[in-house]
Parts: sequence; structure tokens; C-alpha cells
Amino acid sequence: MGLFGGKMLLGYDLGNEFCQISYAPSVIGEVETLSQVAGGQNYHIPTALCKRIGSGQWFYGREAVRCAGEGQGILIQNLLGQALDGEMVVIEGESYDPVALLTLFVKRSLALLGQVASSDKIGGMLITVEYLDGRTLEVLNQVAAGLRLKTEKITFQSHMESYYSFMLRQPWALWNNRSMLFAYRDSHILVYELECNLRTTPVVVYIQEREFPFFLWEPLPEEEGVRNARIQELDRGLLKVAQEVFGEKQVDSVYLIGDGFDQMWMKDSLRFLCRGRKVFQGSNLFSKGACIGLQERIVPSEAGKGHVFLGNDKLKANVGMKILRQGEESYYAILDAGVNWYEAQAEMEFYIQDGDGFQVTVTPLIGRSGKQAQILLEDMPGPIARIHARFYLEEETALTVEARDLGFGEFRPASGHVWKEKIPLF
Repeated sequence: MGLFGGKMLLGYDLGNEFCQISYAPSVIGEVETLSQVAGGQNYHIPTALCKRIGSGQWFYGREAVRCAGEGQGILIQNLLGQALDGEMVVIEGESYDPVALLTLFVKRSLALLGQVASSDKIGGMLITVEYLDGRTLEVLNQVAAGLRLKTEKITFQSHMESYYSFMLRQPWALWNNRSMLFAYRDSHILVYELECNLRTTPVVVYIQEREFPFFLWEPLPEEEGVRNARIQELDRGLLKVAQEVFGEKQVDSVYLIGDGFDQMWMKDSLRFLCRGRKVFQGSNLFSKGACIGLQERIVPSEAGKGHVFLGNDKLKANVGMKILRQGEESYYAILDAGVNWYEAQAEMEFYIQDGDGFQVTVTPLIGRSGKQAQILLEDMPGPIARIHARFYLEEETALTVEARDLGFGEFRPASGHVWKEKIPLF
């Protein structure tokens, strides 16, 4: 099965309406997506639980919807949204923790792995969600802990980054200039525009997001005249969105994500999209991108080594120090731009001689020149000290530095002094 002693890697797309699970047998293996029906392409698992009335029996996904539809149970939907809100969910007079309910759903859905392997064969999992903020990270970490999987490799990324990860495994001709993704969401179309800055090394990749109202009422009316009018309205609406976002830009590829996009009504809009561009339609890009993202974190591909993605949740500056090595000044890299800011952390030990502090070099990758930030160690007990420093981010735009005095061997014991300073990155 590959790396991790025959264990597989999972990409889990977690949404309010449905989830999807993709997997790979190794860090370089092909990524496949689990279907609700073995051998099929029914990838959507409704993000829902159902508690059978009067018993402690729970169902998930399609079984949950079926059970509730037959009047046998109470349906709980919007599981991610409820977990983020944090309000207790009352079912048959009993209160349930919404994070525990979300954890139960994820745990039950992983039973689909039985098609290819058992759950104890999971070597790592990356969960992707539409947006990643502090509260979402808090909930996802609680879910990850509650799953009690036999792996510590559980991490997270946004849909934006999953799109980027997916493109890393695509031919360069599909994203040399730009690639665009259209995702249908309930009553709007979300457009991601991926662009590469070829003037930088490594190549910096940006994704811009735009949202457009788009109401896709289903099913389409049965009366032919009304139906044709509605089809034309939808076609014109998508064409207008595409024309606005494309403008005069050179776009190499377009990805249409979601069941809402149907070639039955996409006539003029599809012809426009295909004009000099490759167009792909599907529904499992984000779960595949999550699985690829996990592969890239373990063993980066050549494309991964040559590109860095600067999304909303990325560290956008390199952090380092100028140190003396064998009498010569050199740069020591501490944190690299492109990692998730909430995962960016490092520790190091060094000596200070005849000084009361040290300098940290911050080099933003976008828009601004680098700077030297002075970390002042007030009341340091002696002219020579061994320092343990920890570097991490509590927020996206500022670096926190904690320094601890370790003394100087037999000459001076550790004082226990701790200094903490926050450095703006931009």
C-alpha cells in the first residue's frame, strides 16, 4: 500500500450539505474518490444524522435522510454550521454537544473506507472546508481528537488551497497563465481565479475569490414554454458571469464544480467557456485536492517545490536571523512563507555575547520590503547567555517571539527570565 507501512492517505471535504472522501494508497499514488455505491460515481454523502425515535440508534448520510423521510427518526442537518455556532442541539428533550454530533457523523462516514481498507489503515487525513478561520480550526481540532484515529497526521486546509493542490498534479499548460473554478453553492456561484507570478522564485500562486448571485431552481418547470424560458435565463446568467470574470484575461482551464451545472441548459455559456480553453466538469475536486495536499506535505512534487501558495490563511513572509557560524555571518531560516500561519512554529537555541537582545529578519513576499526587528532582553543577568527562542503566530499578521534565559553552563545558572514580544509582519 505504500508509505506508512501500507496505510492510506485521506482527503475529506466537509461541507454543510454534503461531504466527500478521496484516498490514495501512498504519497505518490493515484487519488480516487469513495462512492456511496461501490463501483459507482455517487460521491456525495449528505452531511446529516438521524436519531431513531425513542431509541439510541443513529444513522448518517443517505440512511439518515431515508429514515427521517419515512417518519422513523429526527433529522439533524447543518452539522458543521451548528458546531461552529456552539449551541446545544435538543433532540427528544435531551441536549447534545454539536461538535460531538459532527464528530459522530465524520466517524460514521469513514465506515465507507470498508470498500478499500479498514479505518485502522489510515496513515493521515486532511480535512478541507470552504473557509478556514480561528473558530473553524477550533472545531476541527476537537473533531480530529474525537475521531481517535491511529494516526497523528490530521490537518486542515481551505477549498482555495485544495484547488491549488489539485492543480499541482495537472499539466502545466492548464494553469500556465490562469485557471478558474466555478463552484455552485445554493443561491450563488463562487469563482476562484488562480494566477501564477512567473517573475518570482519559487513561483508565487494567488487565488482571488468573487461571488455572484445565481438562483438555480430545481426541478425545471414541466411546461415547455416556461421551461425553455428558464433554460435561456440560466444560460444568459452564467454567460454574463463568465464574461465579467474573464474580461480580456488569458485563461487556460475552467473547472465547473457542483451538480447545478448541467449541459442541458449550458449552451451559449458553455460555448464561450470552451473558446480557447479546456473545460472540466465534476464534483470531487476539493476532496481530491485535499488528498493531494496531504501527499504534498509529506513528499513535495517537483511542482510543489517550485511553487508557493499565498492564500488567506498563509504566512506571507519569510522569517530568519543573521547569526555567526564559525566566525562568518550567515542567514538562518526560521519560518518559510507559504505554510499555514496557524501551523507556523519553530524553536531554536543560540548564544548571545556582549549584547542585550537579538534581531529577527522579516521578509514579506508581497508588496513590502524586509525589515529587522529588535528583540530586547531587558535585565539579562549577564553579558553572555544561552537563549531558547520559540517563534509562532497567534494571528495572521504578527509574529510572536518568546525567549527564555538558559544561563551559561557552570558559570551562571538559568535565571528563568522569559521575554515575549509581538512583531508586525507588514
